[in-house]
Amino acid sequence: MKPTDLRGILQYIPQFRDRTFILAVDGAIVTDENFATLLLDVAVLRSLNIRVVLVHGASAQIRALAEEKNVTPSDLAGSGVTDADTLKLALTAANRLTHEILEGLSANDLRAASTNVIIAHPMGIIQGVDHLFTGKVERVDTELLQTLLTQGIIPVIPPLGFDGDGRTYRVNSDGVALAVAEALKAIKLIFITSGDGLIHNGRLIRQMLVVELEKLLQQNGAGFAPELLSKAQHAAAACKAGIPRVHVINGRVDEGLLAEVFSNDGIGTLIYANEYQQIRPARKKDVRAIQLLTKASVESDELIKRSRAAIEKNLGDYFIFEIDKNPVACVALHVYPEQKKGELACLYVSASHENQGIGRKLIQFVEN
Repeated sequence: MKPTDLRGILQYIPQFRDRTFILAVDGAIVTDENFATLLLDVAVLRSLNIRVVLVHGASAQIRALAEEKNVTPSDLAGSGVTDADTLKLALTAANRLTHEILEGLSANDLRAASTNVIIAHPMGIIQGVDHLFTGKVERVDTELLQTLLTQGIIPVIPPLGFDGDGRTYRVNSDGVALAVAEALKAIKLIFITSGDGLIHNGRLIRQMLVVELEKLLQQNGAGFAPELLSKAQHAAAACKAGIPRVHVINGRVDEGLLAEVFSNDGIGTLIYANEYQQIRPARKKDVRAIQLLTKASVESDELIKRSRAAIEKNLGDYFIFEIDKNPVACVALHVYPEQKKGELACLYVSASHENQGIGRKLIQFVEN
């Protein structure tokens, strides 16, 4: 089923309606040819009454401007030293990108507004180094953001902050996204990058509990590429700050945002703040899901074919493994009291969730 299939989307609506998503888009994605498609995905979110805030970076554009003007920027990520020349580049790049985003949103009949909601103060002197025009988020103007969101307007937030005297500072866009997500009590923070997700020592992380990510960062943070280390650190911080789900996805994948949000498979990395899996008894509405899950194995003769009537007759024997309320695996336990035996049957894990220990958990559950 395509992620844009209406039936696939509808099951998520009750839990997402009138809730807030923060989309943190890398600057390289804003100028990518797929960005127009990404904005169509945003239009779908808005049509479903999901509140969207768009935060963008600008490092790719700062690098390009620096080459164009033959200037060496003091920092690209917004977390090192920002000298006066780099601040000028950041202002030009950020303003251009904000304008492109507003144009794109307008093309999709979406109302949006560029905002100055990030109140920042100088990062100051760290380990003897003055970070000059690099800022740190002090607070977020939540009232203004809520006013815009209530009126159906998408706030667009550049990687810039302002102090009480009107001075401008460059701030790390990942940090801005985290601060905004925390201030608005968002249910999702989605980092949209040019990679497939969080890759550690060459391996793509599909799903990970935040405590496991924190261990990874403490033990071997060097296993992340520099541009992904910031995403990993801010993903962990977001979950600890109360954001239930943090996603890292590839913005160049067609319909990637919808595929991540409206399917239990996703396309990138999911970091979650709590154990979001459970094994529960199957219900009548799960019969179709069991048949769909096991269809491939039935066709390859790995599992016997079970009719709807047969499953319903023994429904009490079946159990479902859920991820975010979506069935991804099943198992049955047929008990024969006279023989004092039990039979483990109909064990199946969807291909997208293989090699994650789900089958082992189901077997242990049945044995217990």
